[in-house]
Amino acid sequence: MGRSFGRDVIHRYEKNPIINLEDMAFTCLNIMNAGAVKYKNEIILMVRVETMKGHSILVLARSSNGINFTLDKEPIMIPSEKGEFAKFEEQGIGDPRITLIDGTYYIMYTAISRYGRRLALAKTKDFKKIERISLITEPDNHSGALFPKKIDGDFVRLDRPREGGNMWISYSKDLIKWGRSEVSISPRGDGYWDAHRIGCAVPPIETDKGWLIVYYGEKDTSAGPIFRMGTIIVEKKNITKVIGRSRTPILSPREYYERVGDSNNMVFSCGAIVDEAKDELMLYYGGASMGINLGTAHISEVVEECLKGE
Repeated sequence: MGRSFGRDVIHRYEKNPIINLEDMAFTCLNIMNAGAVKYKNEIILMVRVETMKGHSILVLARSSNGINFTLDKEPIMIPSEKGEFAKFEEQGIGDPRITLIDGTYYIMYTAISRYGRRLALAKTKDFKKIERISLITEPDNHSGALFPKKIDGDFVRLDRPREGGNMWISYSKDLIKWGRSEVSISPRGDGYWDAHRIGCAVPPIETDKGWLIVYYGEKDTSAGPIFRMGTIIVEKKNITKVIGRSRTPILSPREYYERVGDSNNMVFSCGAIVDEAKDELMLYYGGASMGINLGTAHISEVVEECLKGE
């Protein structure tokens, strides 16, 4: 894949968007974002799509090269119509973030209802059948992602409760009961690009320097919010200790497909693929909630930029 250096650390694929509304097998309102994972010889995206009813569902897209995707004709997940999940998914399910742990692919997603947003957890081994596990937060909470390894015997997640705009960290023995919650990382306040809200975008990525967290930062302006993306590195064992944070965004809404749409001035990701052999990060992100785009960077460059600090 060719690359040219430009305005951001993340280099946009020249033929973005790689998934458009016209690629869907059914009519829908928009395409918001996508979780991403390697499965066997494929790259799978779990794409959040808004139906004509206005509710979010999840559709799989598959690719052998990470660029050209074929979308399934039917969704892999729709809002539950029975049991405890139905009440809290009545308005849709969204923002899936996929983490592989011990041979199982865990999907942390947002359940949306009149009662607010709650994080929920599901799992699969083959991306043919999805099994819901549990609703794991109270309202309002979203932007949840699992670390791909246990820390001191515990599962660990990042999330963002609505109030305060902070990124929190919580621990669990069984993925159902969570506790020891504490604020992990906060917005930097007025004058910064991530002044008002931050949240985990991509599930944490293990590097030799620490855990790399790609996050989104939101700044309120007179013309509305602007969503950009940055990076944070925390220690491998002491995951509450930040050792690096990008001074500037690694990706900002600049192109037309990132600035104009149902959610103006927004780049937002739920998934990335890491190719260690090529030192490459493939970041899949939504632009203005109108399609899925691809950006790439060398992992080493992203880490180096992050460790420069303030």
